[in-house]
Amino acid sequence: MAPTNAKRSLVASVDWLTILIYIILLAMGWMSICGACYDYGDTPNLFALSTRSGMQIVWIGTSVLLGTVLLLLDDRLYDTFAYVIFALVLVLLAATPFLARDIKGSHSWIKIGSFSLQSAEFAKAATALAIAKFMSTYGFQLQGSWRNFMACCAFIFTPMALIVLQHETGSALVFFSFFLMLYREGMPGSILFSGIAAVVYFVVGLRYADIMVVGQSTSMGMLLVLALILSFVVALLIVYTSPRAADIQLMGEQRTASIAFRDAMVATLGYALPAMLLLVGVDWLLAHLPEISSKLSTLNFQLSTLNPHPFDLTLPLIIIIVLLAGRLLWIAFASSIYRYAYIALFALGSLAMFFSANAMLDHLAEHQRTRVLVLLGLKDDPKGAGYNVIQAQIAIGSGGLEGKGFLNGTQTKLKYVPEQETDFIFCTVGEEQGFIGSAAVLVLFLMLMLRLLHLAERQSTAFGRVYIYCVFSVFLFHVLINVGMVLGLMPVIGIPLPFFSYGGSSLWGFTILLFIALRIDAARSID
Repeated sequence: MAPTNAKRSLVASVDWLTILIYIILLAMGWMSICGACYDYGDTPNLFALSTRSGMQIVWIGTSVLLGTVLLLLDDRLYDTFAYVIFALVLVLLAATPFLARDIKGSHSWIKIGSFSLQSAEFAKAATALAIAKFMSTYGFQLQGSWRNFMACCAFIFTPMALIVLQHETGSALVFFSFFLMLYREGMPGSILFSGIAAVVYFVVGLRYADIMVVGQSTSMGMLLVLALILSFVVALLIVYTSPRAADIQLMGEQRTASIAFRDAMVATLGYALPAMLLLVGVDWLLAHLPEISSKLSTLNFQLSTLNPHPFDLTLPLIIIIVLLAGRLLWIAFASSIYRYAYIALFALGSLAMFFSANAMLDHLAEHQRTRVLVLLGLKDDPKGAGYNVIQAQIAIGSGGLEGKGFLNGTQTKLKYVPEQETDFIFCTVGEEQGFIGSAAVLVLFLMLMLRLLHLAERQSTAFGRVYIYCVFSVFLFHVLINVGMVLGLMPVIGIPLPFFSYGGSSLWGFTILLFIALRIDAARSID
């Protein structure tokens, strides 16, 4: 009787609403694959194993079976063997480049008989389990502990580096989503802000790199990035170092913090901004010196020989930021308020991020670099890197409000959209189901995300909460990036849309992520 009671308890404890959303997404995904792989003139045989729609039924069936097995396993197994699973997956990732065949420059698919598996898809669940295991250890604290934070980063970057060696940059970038979970668990917001700032520097600096200002001597991109760095430093000073009565109890400490804050603001506003205005004025004066000298022709010498060319304004601004960071470091050690040191490191790190942006771009593969330039509007390549996105947008737009109907899409049937069964599967949804169907898919994903947030917040253990937040972060990243790249809002990095893109590896990977989360949640109410 005990096993029967346990089964009843498990059935009653599983979150069936999430499973219902999962099944609906699987069904809609299969319909989209049918539309993407069906050819005009052929007799529809959607269930034949020789077609991708037929094979996807096999992957769906095995995924449902896999999810059922994961639900029936004891939830303590996931906690107990988390490190073992992570280690085995790392070994598999390390061996993949040597075992996999070359597919469009990628060495990430291992051939097993007539099937191919992508090991990177299973690394997400393994990493989530390992991080959850580590962060649920007794006495663990992320906030204020750099050692614990660096250990979590090691869990994230190790599989990420191994996937990069497989030339799967898109799959590797997914692991950045785990930082959203770290932020929820106490990672300082300044780290998340620094990451966002780095992206802003890269985009702004690259987007306006070829626009010259101030006498055609200074790059607008560099000038804007340096202005952003100074603005961010001022904002961080106001947010993190302004003395507040609720934070400071002793008058002596309050006075020290007030003096330090005043000195920091004086260093920023009193030194940097006037120096910037002075440099702009000097640069303007030197740029117009020949014109001024001609108006002073009554004098016996020519001032135009002093400076025939205006100088680049960015170098003095860089020097100002470096001196400002040095001043903040001095204030930090003089007042023993080390938040000023963190802001100084942010300023110096921002400069490093900015100057490494072009180096990072140079190290990308040619097709990846072209995709970034096309996304930023710096290059037109309608027959190359921009072709996929343009055709996907045409397909989605042709669907209109209600769509053309199941198997009636012209753009996808005539194979105008490359990779339309995998990375660009969402364009099939837009063409056949229209705006209404596309919105319905996004609403379903939103419901899944909200449900995962609800499951995470009601966990009684750190292991369950951390793991489910990892699952939420991975799903959120995949949906935003995949849909965004199809709409032309994100760079094309080649990651699947959960439960929609064709393939067994991605479908199994997402199923494993989700059903382990459901099993951990079900254990919360099982006696």
